[in-house]
Order: sequence, then C-alpha cells, then structure tokens
Amino acid sequence: MLLLGIIGHPLSHTLSPVLHNWAFRELGIQASYHVWDTPPEKLPAFMAALRTLPIHGASVTIPHKEPVMPLVDRLTANAREIGAVNTLYWEDGKLWGENTDVTGFMAPLLERGTPPGTVLVLGAGGAARAAVCGLHRAGWKVLLSARTGTRADRLANSFQAEHVPWSERHEVRPDLLVNTTPLGMSGPFQGLSPWKGPLAGVSLVYDLVYNPRETPLLLQAAREGVDVVHGLPMFVHQALAQFELWTGRRFPLPQAMVLLEETLAARGKA
Repeated sequence: MLLLGIIGHPLSHTLSPVLHNWAFRELGIQASYHVWDTPPEKLPAFMAALRTLPIHGASVTIPHKEPVMPLVDRLTANAREIGAVNTLYWEDGKLWGENTDVTGFMAPLLERGTPPGTVLVLGAGGAARAAVCGLHRAGWKVLLSARTGTRADRLANSFQAEHVPWSERHEVRPDLLVNTTPLGMSGPFQGLSPWKGPLAGVSLVYDLVYNPRETPLLLQAAREGVDVVHGLPMFVHQALAQFELWTGRRFPLPQAMVLLEETLAARGKA
C-alpha cells in the first residue's frame, strides 16, 4: 500500500485527496492519499518525520512551495528554474523536489490556442513563479504585481519580467490577467478579489483558485463579458503530472474533471 498526501496550511479547501484517491481506485492501485495540515513552524519537523515513515510521495502547496526546497536531497532542473516545489518523490533513496505547476498552468492556454501577448500576473508566491516561468518560456511579455514589492522584484528579475507596484496594477491593460494569490479561495479569503475596478482592455482572466469554482474575480469577468479560464483545469493537469511521477500511470482527464466539478457543486450546496 503506497502512502501519499499533501502538506500545506490551511488545507480545508483542497480537492487533492478526492482526486488522487479516486484515481487509485479507478486504476486499481493499492494506495491512499491523505491531508497533512502543516503550519509553517512545523514544516522542518514534518520533513524529518517523512524520512522515517513509509511515505511514497507528497504534494506541496501554500505556503511551503519555496521553504521546502532546502529540505530535500535533490531538485529537478525544472524546480530549480522555477524556484518552487509542489511535488516530492523518492528516487534511488533520495528525496527529490519537482514542480508540475508549469505543466498544469500552461495546459489550458495551450488547449485554447491562446497566442502570446502581454500578461499581468498578480502575486509572487510559488504558484506565481510557475506561471511566470511558463509564460516567459512561451514568449509572453510578463508584468508582475504583488503586495510584497521585494518578492515581486526578485521574481521579476528572475524571468526578465517587469515589476508593477501593487498600487498601480489597475493602470495596466494586459491581454491576459492571471491571479495566483489566495484571494477568493474558500476559507478566510473567500469573497475577496485581487482586482478593484473595471477589466476594460483585458481579453482573458485566468484565476488559479479552483475552490470555489466561481471566484469574485471570475464573476466580475463574466459580468463584463471577458473570457475566463477557471483554476480547475490547471489543478487537474498538475495533479496528473504528479500522479504519473508517483505511479507511472495516467488517470482519465475528462472523468477527473467531471468528478471535481460535481464535488465542488456538492460542497457549494452544503
């Protein structure tokens, strides 16, 4: 029996156990996936315990994607370039850190055939690093804005992006607006939006928050006639890449999307 799970804090919103446990059952894999809510101060202790327990691998989410990096044995080239880790796995007795967020983030844009243009990325955390990296690789002109200017400045410099002060973000009219902040996420940030004011000039809004499915930012975009990309496809694609890394197998994407759409709808009615 393989033992896997997710580390982060808070984790009340996560759909990872629903998805991965369903996939294990669907493919007849003897494994279970758990929630390991880990406050920041307990991350080093958890990582030490992980090495003594029969844990096959783990997902890493907010706020551990960057702090976990020095606590692994090896980083993939991808994780090093992005500067964040969202996946832990074992190989030849070494604990590796990988990042599947770039694959997950870019998949919906590639499926839409969205051509490169100007993009404004909101946030400067681990998810933002993956988004900026993927967009930079694909030839987008990347603008970046976050509440913590020093973090935004460092991230922008890493990928030849332009730092826009948080107070000036509304002055930008990008082709694509991407939210990588937790604003709008189920929990204490639900009901909040990273954007104040009209979306005039924006062609597409992409919100990485997947729970709830309709965030305040996406609802605003719909009201103003702006196309949207929901966070769920990114979540499913990055999870598929994790699953394949852990098991060598792929779960069916269409069925996974249906499962999670139904799960979110049921939670919304609870």
